[in-house]
Amino acid sequence: MDDILVCNHVYAGYGRISVLNDLSLRVKGGQILGIIGPNGSGKTTLLNALSGMILPTAGTILYQGKDITRLTPDARCRMGIARTFQVPRPFSRMSVFENVLTAAAFGGGGSKQEAWDRTEKALRFTRLWDKRDQRAGELLLLDRKRLEIARSVSTNPNLLLLDEIAAGLTSAEVQEIMDIAADLKAAGYTLIWIEHIIETMMQATDTLICMAEGKVLLSGTAREVMSSREVEEVYLGKPMEVDG
Repeated sequence: MDDILVCNHVYAGYGRISVLNDLSLRVKGGQILGIIGPNGSGKTTLLNALSGMILPTAGTILYQGKDITRLTPDARCRMGIARTFQVPRPFSRMSVFENVLTAAAFGGGGSKQEAWDRTEKALRFTRLWDKRDQRAGELLLLDRKRLEIARSVSTNPNLLLLDEIAAGLTSAEVQEIMDIAADLKAAGYTLIWIEHIIETMMQATDTLICMAEGKVLLSGTAREVMSSREVEEVYLGKPMEVDG
């Protein structure tokens, strides 16, 4: 498939601190791209730059062939880019349905009926429909993570940016998140997924990249990347045994 996202020689950071340093990457439409890397390598900063929360100081970001380098987060959202955050922060006194409907209405636009329909679709995708009337503040962590995905899906995106959405979950709960990711891919969404849980990156991704010092160190299949001695030294600190 064609590239849905292209970053060309991107530099970005916070104030005088540069975090992304000459980062370039391409993301094929309809795939799950996993991103790993040591703390401080620029993973979340990359999502911030892609979603418009920070603007690059140099380089370009192209989405579906259009230059979005200087666009605001809301403009990017309306174009089809949505993201989740490491720590879910729902409107705790609102219901699950109301949380997602708010995202659908303000993030995705369209008519009231369209926002309502997208809300129902997102809640069914994330297995939250039966909890739609529950207060968001009463949800356990797994359901808060599901809600975070649902709010993003309800904005009618093509590209989903997932920032450590499985962090803090049990093994069984991580599998549920991987099942949702697989369903989203099957439905035609493209995912860029940052995660420290190696199991998710090995099993759920089509392509994996390892970041280091604000740029792409290596890109390939999960097996290729995780078997690389360079990745072992930078990210794992020791050789990793890859089954098979």
